[in-house]
Amino acid sequence: MAIHGFMYRTTLVGAAVAALLVGATSVGAQAEPAGAGPSAAASGDRGASYWTPARRAAAQPRDLVIDQRGLGYLKRADGALEPYGHSVAAAPISVRAVAPAGSTKPQAGPPSGGDGKAPLIEGADPAGGTIGAEYPFRATVTDGDGVKSVNFVLTKGSSSTSYSASRIGTNLYGIDFINFTDGDWSWTIVARDNAKGGGTTSTSQPIAFTVDTGGGAPPPTTEPPPTTQPPLAGSCDNTTTSIVVNDRWTCGGKVQTAAGRIYFEMPANRRATRWSGYVCSGTVVDDGATGTSVILTAAHCVYDDVNKAFARNVLFIPNQAGTTGAGTDRDCSNDPLGCWSPTYGVVDVDWTTRKFPDNIPYDYAYYVVPDAGAHTGNGTSGALDGTVGALPVNFLASAPGNRAHALGYSYSDDPHFMYCAENLGRESSYNDYWLGSCGLSGGASGGPWIQTMDEKAGSGPIISVNSWGYTTAPGMGGPPLTTSAKCVFDARTNSLNNPRGVIVTC
Repeated sequence: MAIHGFMYRTTLVGAAVAALLVGATSVGAQAEPAGAGPSAAASGDRGASYWTPARRAAAQPRDLVIDQRGLGYLKRADGALEPYGHSVAAAPISVRAVAPAGSTKPQAGPPSGGDGKAPLIEGADPAGGTIGAEYPFRATVTDGDGVKSVNFVLTKGSSSTSYSASRIGTNLYGIDFINFTDGDWSWTIVARDNAKGGGTTSTSQPIAFTVDTGGGAPPPTTEPPPTTQPPLAGSCDNTTTSIVVNDRWTCGGKVQTAAGRIYFEMPANRRATRWSGYVCSGTVVDDGATGTSVILTAAHCVYDDVNKAFARNVLFIPNQAGTTGAGTDRDCSNDPLGCWSPTYGVVDVDWTTRKFPDNIPYDYAYYVVPDAGAHTGNGTSGALDGTVGALPVNFLASAPGNRAHALGYSYSDDPHFMYCAENLGRESSYNDYWLGSCGLSGGASGGPWIQTMDEKAGSGPIISVNSWGYTTAPGMGGPPLTTSAKCVFDARTNSLNNPRGVIVTC
């Protein structure tokens, strides 16, 4: 085993915040790249002052997706696709949206205490099939807290565009689209309610349809009967078999406190002269050691495989869903367990020497957090794993067909902890695990996959992490932790005396 060092909206905090984690160290030290920044941990004042409101507002989920051509894109919060590791632009969408006659914008009622439910989306039309160059898109959305907004997201190839729908009936929302072009399309409905804390969001599964401008099926003259989505809410009963697409985790338990948001920066160019803010998820895992704690996450949340640099200004907020604030903010004193600053990351060399999606099987990594000086804000200091708890990692192969849960902090559902659940599948194209109905959105990357989850205890072994999705289909892929994940995990302490990050060759 050889070790080579290199080493969403967002918000940072009080004291003892993040190390600037970019650069290069190794068994034979290498020069730090230009623009890498300071190598020592920043003071709390410096970390808090760095994350200005403008920088926090500009931060994005680090959400990697693949189009039908096999090209990778970084999907931004607004659905725009940014070429990742190449210069091929996403195909433009030329459709025009027209508000139906007599329609109005959604009118939400006053914020309530919350009915605990996300908006219910039904009656999507078109529900598939073939349409012509223009078509009236419709969906029924209901929620006890009032519907705040409804958006229809159209996707063709690697390009997605979101349009604000109008209210045309009691619970009916629509957009009349014109200028469709021939080909295979899909659309998704995103609805947000008016609950406290910024509202709760539901996202439908993508609905595929075909456009044939030479004719196509005429629009229906009457509204079709509503069709209900698969059940959205878990029961905190591990005997359930229903598919959960995207819903709040309400079962609590060890995963609630061990998992959290990760805030960090990645370089915006190869010379690292500009940096951009991102948000991911991660989970504290058992390491059987004292002096440090370990956070498991996705490699693309630790190391930029395109610009060849480790993340900097990293901050972990466990159980951020338990904040007493209205959402993510810069105040770690309102987070139940405070905030914690890792000192370096550890990745597999195969993630760093290849580019997404060729390195998908290695999209796992670890952040190392020292027991001393890493905590700020609410809660107690000391060892992170001793304070928040830790979950075991299963480095052996898992069983497809058995129920698995994927969890994470989606950007669009701030500050809620979200999950999906269904039987585990495989995606042979990239030799990955696959959850075909999972609807977790950007920001959940790096969150844990657990099989089998004891929902009543909120605990179980981690078998993978949220990694990637397709641009035109539902579902999420996760790398099996059966290749070099254990080897990389065991190498995590080899950079304690020179904490810039570790690249491990197994």
